[in-house]
Amino acid sequence: MKPIRRMLCASSMLAATLGAPAAWAADALVSPAANAPLQLEWDARWRHEQVDDDAFSRDANATTLRLRLGLRATLGEGWSALLEGAGVAAANGHYNSGANGHTQYPAITDPRGSELNQAWLAWHGDAFSATLGRQRLLLDNQRWVGNSGWRQHEQTYDAVALQWQPLDNVTMRYDWLDRVHRVAGRDALNPLARERKLNTHLLNAAWVRGTQQWVGYAYLHEDRDVAAASSATWGVRWNGSALRQGNGPGWILEAARQRDYANNPLRFAHNYWLLEPSWTQAGITAKLGWEHLGGNGHHALQTPLATLHAFNGWADQFNVTPAGGLEDRYAGAAGKFGRTGLAGKLAWVVAFHDYRADRGGRYGSEWNASLGFPLATGLSGMFKLASYRADGLGRDDARLWLQLEWHGQQALAGAP
Repeated sequence: MKPIRRMLCASSMLAATLGAPAAWAADALVSPAANAPLQLEWDARWRHEQVDDDAFSRDANATTLRLRLGLRATLGEGWSALLEGAGVAAANGHYNSGANGHTQYPAITDPRGSELNQAWLAWHGDAFSATLGRQRLLLDNQRWVGNSGWRQHEQTYDAVALQWQPLDNVTMRYDWLDRVHRVAGRDALNPLARERKLNTHLLNAAWVRGTQQWVGYAYLHEDRDVAAASSATWGVRWNGSALRQGNGPGWILEAARQRDYANNPLRFAHNYWLLEPSWTQAGITAKLGWEHLGGNGHHALQTPLATLHAFNGWADQFNVTPAGGLEDRYAGAAGKFGRTGLAGKLAWVVAFHDYRADRGGRYGSEWNASLGFPLATGLSGMFKLASYRADGLGRDDARLWLQLEWHGQQALAGAP
């Protein structure tokens, strides 16, 4: 693998620049507007991403800026609405965005372009709520359904979302998905990477008691564009903690079964499980994990609606599960450098992954690390690094991200 020293030097220079006091005017622009009849919401994100993939003779680097603007209306009597657009600009074309045809570079799926991100109408009552339109959906830890929020274009859904809370600690929801708008954007060269027509039913029931939560779910996913992507997944999840004065154990246990569904011409049945014990001490949380995605050598369990970047390493080597399945055994830790002052604001994460096939054979290993830091109200920065070392799957791959993000909301003129 080519040395990534120059990437680390660039991050150090930016760190020195951002370490100085920032003369941002964010404080004057952000205001609590949750009860305003009409409010403006924004999320601006600048990011430089660099990829050194040994499968390519050229490195990829993308400097992009995403601006998301929304108008949220509180209409009274439980009614509300949101209209939100997003646009992405790029400073160069030295990467394969999926839309620019630059296949001589590694892929960074942040294409230029604009789109309607969300447009929905909702009603919220004491125990029941309903949302109709293009919307963001986040279920549990987003392993099965999420918004892929790491990419500049967000994954959203044309959907009907219903939620019922018969008891304070019981929540039941049903979502019907008509279409998914994917992170490759509407100008992707592959039309199947732009959006998919669906007929998907999501059922999720959660019970909370203290610091513990039990969830049961059934996700009946029919892809009307790609029949072989349809699947039905049933599962249960238990997560919780038993902290005393901020210290103690935590856990996540999840098991699921996925089968062919609807118009899928294939026949398969795969198991999924996740075991993740953790321990928190003095503000630092350490964890071990074992995630299993079953495969039979011809087909493997897939999670096509997930927030994939959050799982199986940040180098994104497993956005599609290999036919042999995946065993991801990992260890990680997260915390801050102190409890007060600047050290108490610097949030760090480090993790190591070991990847193997379900039925024997190695894929590779990966290191991940990140450092997040606030700069002003609504403004934050981040350095992030991923290094994948191949041992049977793909090629060595190193990635660096430098990011600034600013978000907030403002009541418009005339609002109380």
